[in-house]
Amino acid sequence: MSTAAYSEKITMGPLVAAIDQGTSSTRFLVFNSKTAELLSHHQVGIKQSFPKEGWVEEDPKEILQSVYECMERTCEKLGQLNIDISNIKAVGVTNQRETTLVWDKETGEPLYNAIVWLDLRTQSTVERLINSTPGKNKNHLKHKTGLPISTYFSAVKLRWLMDNVEEVAEAILTNRAMFGTVDSWLIWCLTGGKSGGVHVTDVTNASRTMLFNIHTLDWDPELCKYFDVPMEILPQVKSSSEIYGSMNSGSLAGVPISGCLGDQSAALVGQMCFQDGQAKNTYGTGCFLLRNTGIKPVMSDHGLLTTLAYKLGKDAPAYYALEGSVAIAGAVVRWLKDNLGIIQSSAEIEKLAGDVGSSYGCYFVPAFSGLYAPYWEPSARGIICGLTQFTNRSHLAFAALEAVCFQTREVSLTQFTNRSHLAFAALEAVCFQTREILEAMNQDYGVPLSQLQVDGGMTSNRLLMQLQADVLCIPVVKPSMSETTALGAAMAAGAAEGVGVWSLTPGNLTTIPTDKYQPMINLEESEFRFARWKKAVQKAMNWETTEPIGNGNGPISNGNGPISNGNGPISNGNGPISNGNGPISNGNGPISNGNGPISNGNGHH
Repeated sequence: MSTAAYSEKITMGPLVAAIDQGTSSTRFLVFNSKTAELLSHHQVGIKQSFPKEGWVEEDPKEILQSVYECMERTCEKLGQLNIDISNIKAVGVTNQRETTLVWDKETGEPLYNAIVWLDLRTQSTVERLINSTPGKNKNHLKHKTGLPISTYFSAVKLRWLMDNVEEVAEAILTNRAMFGTVDSWLIWCLTGGKSGGVHVTDVTNASRTMLFNIHTLDWDPELCKYFDVPMEILPQVKSSSEIYGSMNSGSLAGVPISGCLGDQSAALVGQMCFQDGQAKNTYGTGCFLLRNTGIKPVMSDHGLLTTLAYKLGKDAPAYYALEGSVAIAGAVVRWLKDNLGIIQSSAEIEKLAGDVGSSYGCYFVPAFSGLYAPYWEPSARGIICGLTQFTNRSHLAFAALEAVCFQTREVSLTQFTNRSHLAFAALEAVCFQTREILEAMNQDYGVPLSQLQVDGGMTSNRLLMQLQADVLCIPVVKPSMSETTALGAAMAAGAAEGVGVWSLTPGNLTTIPTDKYQPMINLEESEFRFARWKKAVQKAMNWETTEPIGNGNGPISNGNGPISNGNGPISNGNGPISNGNGPISNGNGPISNGNGPISNGNGHH
């Protein structure tokens, strides 16, 4: 080995690693604790399965295996860079939150797939719980949990597993069951599993279960009784920065695991939002805006969540955050690629949308899993508004025209909508959702945000970032090092008592270069576009209804309902889409096979 290489190894200084286990992939990243420089990383994709409509699952063993693979590949890459892995002094864990697992502590085997946070199978359970509360109030538990009763959180997923999976019920009866979110599963396995693994979680992950009291900072007996969850299956709650145990095997055996934060809290730490009032937005599968509210929880009157931001040490104070959660952000790009074939790769959407520079009246509400904050409306479903006969991809045009007609006659159609406009509308939808959350947050917090710090995979899309600044009418600030979620977990791990290689005192925090996007459209235009978006959102509401199909005046009927053989909007009579005189018809309507302005007869087209 050369002297230079040897010198490089000994001057590198202490390193800290982070496991970043997300919804769609796992990564392992290694940082220099003095400079916050990312030295090496490896990433492995995670498969999702959809056994039934609305169900989303992942294989816990695949998740664990992906962590081992990422760790070993990253260690190999460090070796190729002549960096000694013995310099890694600690490992932090950050994870997709709310995703729910139950496993057998004697065999170490999962008892069912992980139920992912997006999963909607518990909607009927949630409705039943809400209907049983005084006043049918979804915020019945909010005074303790900071959360509405929703499919999003872990308690209802755990309840489903207990009620529907025989192996889970049996393991609970025989005292073999362990419950945890992804962080608990990984830490238990990595510290020995059935041979002495540590069953823990941190306050940020615990606060997403609906079983945790955000004031006492522990599991709440009354909440556990409400969901009929035995407390002995729950992990021990720890701070976000302390030594939980040590790696049990592999290249990093013996290295302490000393940081744990749910992914959105980790991003808040990685963005160094330690001051009361600072906020960050992460653009991943979903979209998550968190604002630090200090050491006292702020309860939202506008549909936001109150959650634990971090607790960086056993004796350190807990900090809280207001959070707005959007279920679908990056997932809408994957939907355009995988489901519709409008784009061939996720990166293509920026160019495609950039070619037009506007959606030209096309609005997209991607409520595929209902609407999260600030609505918490599971009945909502996605809609695309503003399409015409010139929209590319004939099946999409047909389905979209149908959707517009079935849902509303009020949404205007524009003449030139194509796939570029749809791409633009998809990006704009992410920005509009963020603005709704930010407006709610400003009302709850009382002080408007002056700039928004951003991170996550979608922030590499410069058009999206400019759109976000335009829609919010405030600057958007993006760090040049985008791995802030993993950085936050590494910072918590490196700062833990007994490790002490990363200082979190304000004067010692590393400054990371940023790009800033300034608003470039006027306030009036931004307000107009936002108002149209909110109109589209209202059309997406209450989609999953149990209205009857009849022969009278119901939504689908032989009388005057919206779809009918009489005078409804879609009819065989005079409705707007008809075989008679409606605007879209086989007769004299403006779009027709007869004499309308757009027709196969004497019309203008």
